[in-house]
Amino acid sequence: MAVGVLLLTHEGIGTAMHAVAVRLMTQLPLRTAVFEVPFDEAPEVSLPRASAAMRTVDDGDGVLILTDLYGASPSNVAAQLARLGTPARRISALSLPMLLRVMNYPEQALDALPATAAAGARNGVVLDDA
Repeated sequence: MAVGVLLLTHEGIGTAMHAVAVRLMTQLPLRTAVFEVPFDEAPEVSLPRASAAMRTVDDGDGVLILTDLYGASPSNVAAQLARLGTPARRISALSLPMLLRVMNYPEQALDALPATAAAGARNGVVLDDA
């Protein structure tokens, strides 16, 4: 078993991130699902469908929920998901370096993956003087 990954984002972001990650890695080593919150949908409407998406990636080791923007609707839905009973950790500011870093450490437990994800995001920012 392994941790599942749920990309819980605004429309268009999760799907694009997932597609690029699959293109670069061919096959993702962690079970991954995308749930995009429609811009005009109330979080309480999104929650049951997001919960169903989370269950599709949970093999018993928990789910890492990656959101795009802290405090926005997807992040708020993620916060509610994390309290529903399935072991879950959430991290915001989803980026491609973050997602790829997580996928490169599929053996890590749920408690270790948020730090790995954050390191991927931090290390993915390069100030280029050129």
